[in-house]
Amino acid sequence: MSNTDSFIDEVSEEVRKDQLFGYMRKYGWIAVVVVLLLVGGTAFSEYRKAQATAAAEETGNAILAALELDDDAARAEALSSIDASGGAAAITGLLQAANLSEMEDDAAAIAVLDGVATADDTPEVYRDLAALKAAMVTDGPLSLEERRATFEDLAAPGAPFRLIAQEQIALLNVEAGEIDLALEQFGAIALDADVTRGLRDRAFGMIVALDGDVDALVAAFSAAFESDQ
Repeated sequence: MSNTDSFIDEVSEEVRKDQLFGYMRKYGWIAVVVVLLLVGGTAFSEYRKAQATAAAEETGNAILAALELDDDAARAEALSSIDASGGAAAITGLLQAANLSEMEDDAAAIAVLDGVATADDTPEVYRDLAALKAAMVTDGPLSLEERRATFEDLAAPGAPFRLIAQEQIALLNVEAGEIDLALEQFGAIALDADVTRGLRDRAFGMIVALDGDVDALVAAFSAAFESDQ
């Protein structure tokens, strides 16, 4: 390489360095801002997580303290005074409603359950559970038709409490004298792949109480079990 070429390369390199430094002086603040935003965003996220954890712990401690009270009225008042939102508020409401039911204040229990079921920030699973619990109160303000409609909505395929809702529908049919239909529904519950042992035992118990054909159901259950093996 000639001296001329070497000189040109050195000059070109210096020009590129000058251009790079110029860009850094002109636009370097953008990189600084980006770094600050990243660091600040991470710090804010960690702060929010810490706040959420502290709030959850505070709510949990308040719930435990309320449940440890021996007096039903004091327990209900303590649960109702807990400041929570979302899932925590739903759990608190469900516990409060259960306590009111124990106090035989069904109207107040249903009012709390309705609040849980209709709150915008209530997770769907708690909303369904609150609606189910409210419809299961036989002496509540809901009519038989309203209770049945609620159970039918909750018994839809894929619903988290569909089998319990189906059990309630079958019980309503027993009350209405629709024994054959109820037996068919209890049999379907007992044979469902997702049924729990407790619910299956209750279904078998109702079939026995209603003089249903238990032997046929046991045979169908055995056949379904063998086909899954």
